[in-house]
Amino acid sequence: MATKEFKLPDIGEGIAEGEIVNWMVEVGQTVKEEDPFVEVMTDKATVTITVPYDGVIQELRAKAGDIVPVESVIAVIDTSGGGAAPAAASKPEAKQPAAAASAPPPAPQAKAPAASVPAAPPAHGNGNASRAPAAFVQASPGKVLAAPATRRRARELGIDLHAVPGTGPSGRVTNDDLKRFGTGSPSAAPAAAAKSAAAGRAFTPQAIASLGNETRTPFVGLRRKIAEAMTRSKYTATHFTYVDDIDVTELVALRKQAKALFADQGVNITYLPFIMKAAVAAMKQFPTMNASLDEVSNELVVKHYYNFGIATDTDNGLIVPVVRDVDRKSIPQLAFDIQELARKSREGKLMVDDLQGGTFTLTNAGNIGGLFATPVINFPEVSIMGVHKIKKTPVVNAAGQIVVGDVMYLSVSIDHRIVDGATGARWMNVVKDLLEQPQKLLLGSL
Repeated sequence: MATKEFKLPDIGEGIAEGEIVNWMVEVGQTVKEEDPFVEVMTDKATVTITVPYDGVIQELRAKAGDIVPVESVIAVIDTSGGGAAPAAASKPEAKQPAAAASAPPPAPQAKAPAASVPAAPPAHGNGNASRAPAAFVQASPGKVLAAPATRRRARELGIDLHAVPGTGPSGRVTNDDLKRFGTGSPSAAPAAAAKSAAAGRAFTPQAIASLGNETRTPFVGLRRKIAEAMTRSKYTATHFTYVDDIDVTELVALRKQAKALFADQGVNITYLPFIMKAAVAAMKQFPTMNASLDEVSNELVVKHYYNFGIATDTDNGLIVPVVRDVDRKSIPQLAFDIQELARKSREGKLMVDDLQGGTFTLTNAGNIGGLFATPVINFPEVSIMGVHKIKKTPVVNAAGQIVVGDVMYLSVSIDHRIVDGATGARWMNVVKDLLEQPQKLLLGSL
C-alpha cells in the first residue's frame, strides 16, 4: 500500500498555523485531485484546500477546532488504489498535530495543494449559518510564533505571549521560554514582564456547570477569531470613547438629491461616503488618528494613505472589508465601492486583499437602532467610528429658534496610548463641522 502524508501548506506569508474549520472528506472516502478537502482558517482568511492527488482517505489527524502548525501532517491518503482505509480510523484523533514532528518524512508530493477562497455560502435557511465566510479581518503585525501546546500552556499560566522573548527558530516561543519567563530568569526582559502584568490576563478558565435545558456548540471558526481579535484589542489598546451629536439636516437634504441623481446608474448614495470624506479631512489636520503603533520596532507609524474598513454584519459573523484610497475617490465612487463590498460580503466572495490594509474603521448600527455605542478598536488601528441613527429632534437654529432637525450621534473609540483626548475631540469637531455644512465637502475645501 502506497500512502502519502498531507501537510498543512503555507497558506500565506507570515502564517505559522491554521485552525481546522471543516473537513469535506471522511476516512475511507475515495477522492480525486482538486476535490474540496478541508477548510482552514488563519488570521488572514478562511481558505478551502483541495486534494492534491487521487486516492482514498486513510487517516485524518486533526478535528474541527484544532489549531495546527504549518507543515504538520493533518491527513494520510492511500494512493495505491487498493481500496478503503481501515474502519478503525473512522474519526480524526483529538489533538494529534502536536506529535507531527515525529512522523516519518513524507513522500514527494505530485502537486502542491491549491488554496482558494471558498465559494459563496447559500444565503438563508440552509442550516449552514455556522460556516465561516470567505475571509476575515486583517492580521496584526508582529504575530507571536508558538506551537498550539505552548499557547495553551501560556493561557493556563496567564502569560501574554507577546511579552515572552522567543528563543526558538524565527523567534518562536517555546515551553522553555515560558518557564524562564515565569521564574523571572534574566532572559525575560523587565519591560516585557511589565507589559504582561499590565495586560491583566492572569486568570484560570472556569467550566460552566449545566443547570438545565441548554444548547452547546463548539466555539470554533470565525466566532473564535472574532473573540481573539476583540480580546487582543481590549487588552492592548487603551480605549477611550468620545461622543458628539451632529445636526445633519443639510446633509439629509443633500444626500436625498444625490441619491435620486445616481439611482439610474445603479449606485446607492448612503451617508457613509460623506462621513468618510469628513474623516479624511479631519485626519489631515490630526494625522495620529490614522496611525498604528509598531510594538516590535517601537515606532509610531503615521499613515498618509486612507483605507477605511467598513464593519459588515453577515449571517456568519462580523467581517471588515476595506475601501481603499478614500481621499482620492469621489462620493459616488465611494458609494459604489461600499455597495460592491457589501454584496461580496453577503455572498461570501470576498478575497483576502479585500480585508487587508485598513487604517481606520467605521461601524454603522444606525439601521438597527439605539442612541450610540462605544465600539472596540480594530487593532492595530488606533481609532474606530460608530455611526448611529438619524432622528428627528428639536434643535436651536442660527436665529435662536427651536425647529425640528435631523440629528445623529457619532462616537469614536481611540487608543489613548497614541492619541490624547483633546486631539480626539478636536478631530471630531472637524468632522462635525463638515457634516453640518456638507457643501464644504463638495467645494474642494478638503
